[in-house]
Amino acid sequence: MLAVVISLCAAGVAHADTRLTIGSTSSSSSHYGYFVAVSQIINENVDGVRSSVMETGATIDNLRRIKRNQADMGLVTTNVAYDAYHGEGAFEGNEVPTNVLWVYGPSAQNVVVRADAGLNTISDLEGVKFNPGIVGSGTEATAEAVFDVIGVTPDYVRGSTTDMVNQIKDNRVKGYVKSGNGRMLDASSIDIATMTPVNILGLSDEQADAIRQELPSLGIMNIEENEAGDGYPAYTTWAYGNTVSSRADLDEEVAYNIVKAIVEHQDAQAAAFSVLKDADIPEMTIELATTPLHPGAIRYFEEQGYEVPEHLKP
Repeated sequence: MLAVVISLCAAGVAHADTRLTIGSTSSSSSHYGYFVAVSQIINENVDGVRSSVMETGATIDNLRRIKRNQADMGLVTTNVAYDAYHGEGAFEGNEVPTNVLWVYGPSAQNVVVRADAGLNTISDLEGVKFNPGIVGSGTEATAEAVFDVIGVTPDYVRGSTTDMVNQIKDNRVKGYVKSGNGRMLDASSIDIATMTPVNILGLSDEQADAIRQELPSLGIMNIEENEAGDGYPAYTTWAYGNTVSSRADLDEEVAYNIVKAIVEHQDAQAAAFSVLKDADIPEMTIELATTPLHPGAIRYFEEQGYEVPEHLKP
């Protein structure tokens, strides 16, 4: 939703400010806080641009909003970005032309369940009341695809993150899939665990192999003991990268200046999203992106000495 606001300076000269709407996710997610930090960086460091954050249903919702010109940029996971760009999966015959601005971290998909639910493996979720992710999110779409591949059919319960946190606490739902904060549990999972002990269910070797074969846009991540949080054992799960992607027609100079501000003001982002501490954003973007980068991002990365492969160029 690109808008132009005309303001008059003291001399009477008109200046046009570019206004950008950023699609994010549920306000109870750690990722929402990250996008608030991103918006602040843009507003403080990119001349002529004003941005605001919109709470949304995350990836798929953001892509639909971008296509309807209701958002200019936002959270889009690498796996769903691939489908949307190529018109596959949930976007079959309805591709969404977006470009990646940057990747801000890998996202482990955690299967979090009540410890008293008697669930020891992902296969135990068969027929169990379970939330695959917030409605309209990449987490939801991906979790359902994963469960289809490994032959597990939970009794799906739909709702927002806040709904699911409350229902898990009340024992109306046994668990959910939630994108982690890098390798750590998300804030909503930590909230549940404060008063309701939880376990994290991992993939078996056979399930991981099936996902690699049938869902090549996904990665498999091994989480070591205590990486998800103190006391959690090692486990294996599926994962993807989290991107900030934009409309393909976002002005190149605007995109360049936004990416420049983000890379050069990383401390403020790390304060909101700790996985970014000491991270190399250009390198992570080139490593994890599955769809072309925005020309403005490519220009900035190449100026900094990074080599962008041909498959990531529009």
